[in-house]
Amino acid sequence: MKRTMHLLDTRFNALFFTLAFGTWSAQAQTPAVPQPPATTIQAATEAKAHTFTLANGMTLIVRPDRRAPTVAHMLWVRVGSMDEVDGTSGVAHALEHMLFKGTPSLKPGEFSRRMAALGGRENAFTSRDATAYHQQVPASKLEEVMRLEADRFANNQWDDDEFKREIEVIKEERRQRTEDSPRARLFEALNAAVFQASPYRRPIIGWMSDLDAMTPDDVRAFYQRWYTPANAAVVIAGDVDVAEVRALAEKHYGPIAARVVPPRKPRDEPEQAGPRRVEYRAAAEQAVVALAFKAPRWTGGNDPASQDALALTVLSAVLDGYSGARLERALVQGQGMGGQRVADSAGASYGLYGRGPQLFLLSAVPARGVSADAASATLKTEVARIAREGISAAELQRVKTQWTAGEIYKLDSVFNQARELGNYWINGMDVNTGDRLMAALREVTAEQVQSVAQRYFSDEQLTTAVLVPDPSRRTAASGAPAPSRPALSRH
Repeated sequence: MKRTMHLLDTRFNALFFTLAFGTWSAQAQTPAVPQPPATTIQAATEAKAHTFTLANGMTLIVRPDRRAPTVAHMLWVRVGSMDEVDGTSGVAHALEHMLFKGTPSLKPGEFSRRMAALGGRENAFTSRDATAYHQQVPASKLEEVMRLEADRFANNQWDDDEFKREIEVIKEERRQRTEDSPRARLFEALNAAVFQASPYRRPIIGWMSDLDAMTPDDVRAFYQRWYTPANAAVVIAGDVDVAEVRALAEKHYGPIAARVVPPRKPRDEPEQAGPRRVEYRAAAEQAVVALAFKAPRWTGGNDPASQDALALTVLSAVLDGYSGARLERALVQGQGMGGQRVADSAGASYGLYGRGPQLFLLSAVPARGVSADAASATLKTEVARIAREGISAAELQRVKTQWTAGEIYKLDSVFNQARELGNYWINGMDVNTGDRLMAALREVTAEQVQSVAQRYFSDEQLTTAVLVPDPSRRTAASGAPAPSRPALSRH
């Protein structure tokens, strides 16, 4: 089963959180952060990505990394759930599944069997902004991977019965990941309430009614519309020679016929003019509260909105970037202004960039005896405290040090390198964006962080979602017959 990226993109919050190296104290000196090995730093410094455009409009990005005889190969298509229309939500993800179902020269499932025979790993994912297919194989097997991937990109083919079987797998995926998870349903409802015009309001996996109504021709039409060379990029990182990879790309991807990328109509989100609230009642053990605030996205420039986006990234890390960060200490450890333990867990996340609008999210699971409104108020209090008092030099330095170390360590994985380059391409940025982003984050000041805390967290831009435990829902569910469910397949 392929991984689908759901709801809010927390890539930067997750990076900071997983780089926890101890507990921060406002009175302590900045804790020491382990530094990457010299060989890793040198390899990261020497690595350079090269970009080419094939005659048919397809982009090729190559980043050599000679530290191990392996290579990551990714095919990115600039199409995701945001490119769907109402009534066919989930079609981008359904098409991702169907790309594993054959071509005139490959039977259903044969692509994956060939990858396994090459000694490789492979999968795919769909997000709001993109669909990506990836493999990691021994460097000597790269040409075979390129041949197979080019074939299914250009010649995807399957019969109606194959689709009818696979759509049932996708519906079961939705049941397991969303329908059977009160928290997932809460965030799905939050997402639909936050956005009105933006296509980000729809779930990536699709509404169940749309999956029920989806036809094989819906998926084929989406494939014909968007899977064109000028809307795709091949990203390769690993033990390769740039000139040889370019020649292989010309050989296998170059012959694919060029087609015009359809125009994309703007669907801008109207300005929010007041608070919104969603309550989702379910047979849950604990309540959950989530606060979503509209926020700017980083475009790679020096405009005020992009500068604010960088500061919001740092704010997210100060609130929830490491063990003992502000939300952990105030809500979970009970070291806040009230001295009371308010939540079993609390977090913050921010998307930073994407093809559509971004959000800053605060969330908490209230502790026993604490109301969702009380937890929500405490989350707001911690942001208001930064707006009023600012952050310490130690906090700011810790975040920046962890960011730098994390970016260097990330380069140990050729898959992470390829994924980062693909993400930048999807968002219209160049291959040097990572370096510029790190440099820009190092320049963020405490004053900028305090400023965004003051300006972006008013109720005018707030959407609140609360998961309300409702025992009666459990009773109703227990009396219903269990539905018959097919077994999940990997693709």
